[in-house]
Amino acid sequence: MGRRQAGFTLVELLVVIAIIGILVGLLLPAVQAAREAARRMSCSNNFKQIGLALHNYHSAYKNLPMNAGGTANYLGNGDKANYRWLSWAVGITPFIEQQALWEQIVNPNNKNRDGSIRAPGSEYAAMGPVPWHENYQPWLTQVPTYRCPSDPIVAISERVAFINYACNYGDAFFELADGGCNSEGQCGNWGGWGEEDSERWARGVFRPRHFTKFRDITDGLANTIMCGEHIVNDRSLRAAGTIMAADNASWDNAPAYWKQYMDPERPSYINPNTGTGGLNACGGKPCYDNNANHGRGRRWPDGRPEFSSFNTITPPNSYNVQRWHGHAGSYCASSFHQGGAHILMSDGAVQFITDSIESGDQNHVPYGRDNGDGLGANGGAGRESPYGLWGALGTKAGRETIEEQLNQ
Repeated sequence: MGRRQAGFTLVELLVVIAIIGILVGLLLPAVQAAREAARRMSCSNNFKQIGLALHNYHSAYKNLPMNAGGTANYLGNGDKANYRWLSWAVGITPFIEQQALWEQIVNPNNKNRDGSIRAPGSEYAAMGPVPWHENYQPWLTQVPTYRCPSDPIVAISERVAFINYACNYGDAFFELADGGCNSEGQCGNWGGWGEEDSERWARGVFRPRHFTKFRDITDGLANTIMCGEHIVNDRSLRAAGTIMAADNASWDNAPAYWKQYMDPERPSYINPNTGTGGLNACGGKPCYDNNANHGRGRRWPDGRPEFSSFNTITPPNSYNVQRWHGHAGSYCASSFHQGGAHILMSDGAVQFITDSIESGDQNHVPYGRDNGDGLGANGGAGRESPYGLWGALGTKAGRETIEEQLNQ
């Protein structure tokens, strides 16, 4: 009798392959979730490094770095001065182990981005040119600590490099573009928008063209947001990265007013029928700025509000509205992490805030403008934030009581 050989039948082989396919299908989502968890932890570590840098900066200079600082306008020459538009992120580069980059910035530079030597007399001055200059290599250098690994957008070599972290301007934004000081280094009281009159609306930890000290944060370092995460605009009309610009007629509206311009089929995107525009070209209605250089996070050294700041008005991952390019507005925190975004508290702790955080009365016009409550445009000065827990976390001296543990 012949000996029978053991082996798989075709049916058995197909069953095994099917089981393996099912197991792989079940495993892939877990692998993707694990990868995102690792990226989220890496992002949190970046923020912790930034927090340590800010504290070390304060220890060294007795104040936090200035947002919208630098060298004053020099005869209108953007190669010789940065017009006092450098972001807070420039000042802390030596504290995040970017000493070599800092040395390039603080010294005169005679090289173009391609390495060619500039003609005598045309060198870039110390502290660099305007932060939107695309021929100055330090501005084009991507700092790894400033990028969230979950954000896939990468700058091309000819663009200013990106950033995913912004300083906190609080729950008001009236004249929080230059803080009552011009690009020539002059501060004054020019009507209601001067340095003294607009100071009351600088309710966040940072104020443009002014230094802040930890002693100014009377609500407590552990109860006040210092910085927040935001995505880089990918030019897909994702609302958290795109910026809507308002005409003068619609500017004095509550945050909830702008929800009507979201895409009903994709709530986290702007309706493409809203209209396109650049700079101030809104045609009498709200529009979105479609310039490739504009949008959240697209210039790491730029201290103008849309690139370097956020507000605790609308909740995370909502939408951004500004009066015009480079001017004050309501800018949200955001991220590519599921369900929220990281924030950096003033004591250095990093927390993850969900999109559903209690954000108060979204029908309340931001302080500094007339809310129609009989108090006038100045009625909000010194008052608690109308934007709930989110707004209270954003004020440095609002005297709100924080009753929730953010890390639970």
